[in-house]
Amino acid sequence: MDILLIAGLWLDGSAWDDVAPELTELGHRPVPLTLPGQGDGTASATLDDQLAAVLAAVDAAPGKPLIVGHSAAASLAWLATDARPEKVAKAVLIGGFPAPDGRAYADYFATEGGVMPFPGWAPFEGADSADLDEEARRRFESAAVPVPEGVAKGVVHLTDERRFDVPVVLICPEFTAAQAKEWIADGDSPELARATHLDYVDLDSGHWPMTTRPRELARALAEAADS
Repeated sequence: MDILLIAGLWLDGSAWDDVAPELTELGHRPVPLTLPGQGDGTASATLDDQLAAVLAAVDAAPGKPLIVGHSAAASLAWLATDARPEKVAKAVLIGGFPAPDGRAYADYFATEGGVMPFPGWAPFEGADSADLDEEARRRFESAAVPVPEGVAKGVVHLTDERRFDVPVVLICPEFTAAQAKEWIADGDSPELARATHLDYVDLDSGHWPMTTRPRELARALAEAADS
């Protein structure tokens, strides 16, 4: 099965370099995506541009792909699921929850000169980054791509309620499945609260398991594809 891999903010397709070979060994075809504005040198990209790139990958897949969204890109994976509910086999969300209709995509940090640069590690101290050593942090910082303002402040538009019938797997890295269930029950994720088929997978890592637990993450993705 094609597994479309969408990394979160500041990351390009190379974020999956350690996961992709593991997925290949497990019998799947990984397709890491480098999004407009996050690795192609285009600072003027918009959320619509990124969605169009994901949909092109969905449409190019020979069958129904698994679509994987990490962190903020959980919303991008969900937007693609909304746009192609009949073509997506399953949506896997890693450490993130899809934004509801009408909400900004990822307007979390300050923008400068039309982009949202990586804000440093202070906002991520604790469970998010506890498993990243100094070398991993330096690699992340050197590879981080400022996110175009047109992406970060783009508004999420969801139109097809068939998205709720697409199976969803929520991989829980820096939080637990029990916590995620509680948050959803409390109304913190109205989109996932309406998902017909929602499974949870605990993964003992920080917020970037593709860096610190690539083999375990690949195994979880392969299991989602195989089930």
